[in-house]
Amino acid sequence: MASEALPYELTGRRNQKARTRSALVAAARELLSHGTTPTVEEAAEAAAVSRTTAYRYFPNQRALVAAAYPEVDQDSLLPDDPPDDPVQRLDLLLAATNRIVRDWEMQLRAALRLSLEPGAEPTGPVLRRGRVIGWLADALEPLAATHPDVDRDRLAVAIRAATGIEAFVWLVDVARYPREEALELMRWNGRAILRAALDDGGP
Repeated sequence: MASEALPYELTGRRNQKARTRSALVAAARELLSHGTTPTVEEAAEAAAVSRTTAYRYFPNQRALVAAAYPEVDQDSLLPDDPPDDPVQRLDLLLAATNRIVRDWEMQLRAALRLSLEPGAEPTGPVLRRGRVIGWLADALEPLAATHPDVDRDRLAVAIRAATGIEAFVWLVDVARYPREEALELMRWNGRAILRAALDDGGP
């Protein structure tokens, strides 16, 4: 049986290839920060890398934007020794996720836009769903003991639907809220959904 091919950057001269890949990703992020969803060719030009070389790392725009997507690998965004109160825990998490939306808005918008293209898989690597749900599950963990009848998975999805980049784009672009007000409203949304679940058992 033939072995699976290694990615180009993992074959030979790894250090040099890692630098080249980093340069392409940095160029893509810089272009995204200015509101441009870069093609592979545009990132290559900005990084002073040949187009042929760039395509060895990123065969298409979706792969490039996926690489430029913000990576936060922590299992939890809560501080050390977080409070036990789920409302306080959720508020701390929403403050952290709001910072990600604010600091990475253009990258997140680009990923969202590509995920909505015809034929695109919305749960694919560009949007990378699921990370925030894990953070929400961590914030809501005390409910397992205090409110065992609440479906924490459905509650996490309900909060995510009202607090993510999708909600932010609607608030800013459609409702015309200033960015900081939109972020604060999303934070309020999350707290309100949690409090409603504590009162009536949740979704």
